[in-house]
Amino acid sequence: MLRELNHVMDHIEANLTEALSLEHLSAHAGVSGRHLQMVFYGLTGMTLGEYVKNRRLSEAGLELLQGARVTDVALQYGYQSTDGFTRAFKRWSGRLPSEVRKQGAHRAFPKLLFTIAVKGGIPMEFRIEEKPAFYLAGVSARVPMQFEGVNSEIVKLAERIDEGQRQEMRALQDMAPCEIVNASYDAEANFQKEEGFLTHLIGVLTTREAPHGRLEQVPVGACTWAVFPNRGPFPDALQRTMARVYAEWLPGADYEVIEAPTFSFTKPDADLENHAYSEIWVPVRRRR
Repeated sequence: MLRELNHVMDHIEANLTEALSLEHLSAHAGVSGRHLQMVFYGLTGMTLGEYVKNRRLSEAGLELLQGARVTDVALQYGYQSTDGFTRAFKRWSGRLPSEVRKQGAHRAFPKLLFTIAVKGGIPMEFRIEEKPAFYLAGVSARVPMQFEGVNSEIVKLAERIDEGQRQEMRALQDMAPCEIVNASYDAEANFQKEEGFLTHLIGVLTTREAPHGRLEQVPVGACTWAVFPNRGPFPDALQRTMARVYAEWLPGADYEVIEAPTFSFTKPDADLENHAYSEIWVPVRRRR
């Protein structure tokens, strides 16, 4: 995957003044847009869109430093107006475009190059499972994206589930893992940034439709799942494992993430307080 990422970086560099959509870039990488976004964010902590914007403003600043007119630079790098470019440049660099040449100062954002870095060898256990189509049946809510700690809105969602809904979930549950799962999908920031909202569902996996309409159902197509077990302090161990999936496992894996809900389940440790065993299920397919 490092080769593909560097290919994308080269393509961005050669086309900084052109339109660069996620679909266009993922086609150059030979992977899905979601997979490219997930891996890139996991490795860099920024989205592809943020990277492209930073590189454009960095190059725009160099041209301003060399005496180019603000109007010409704004149009060259895709801004519809000088005012829009001026606001973006000021937010990014802390200077007005007109001040760059006057002060002889510029903020640079170099091109990224992905290389292999050898870090501490921490084993990462996973398995691959195939599943037929099923439903996620449960209760859902829009909750704020949160990468660390306990999400209080998910806690409130769990507390709103009544006994009738619990009984209906238990009656429907007929597919492994036979656990109450937490599924996430429809994220406003595509799971890339700790902002916006996503849909969180607490429920079960089932092959049957809920009969009474008291539970929401999300159809999930037949696909392959990469499953990552983890054990430790909750929710820290689960969240660390999720971060490692995107930053460490996916870049070197023969799989890419597909558009489907990711889900997990957690079983409290009977011997250690605030510790648990969890599994994270990520929908994937073999890379072409």
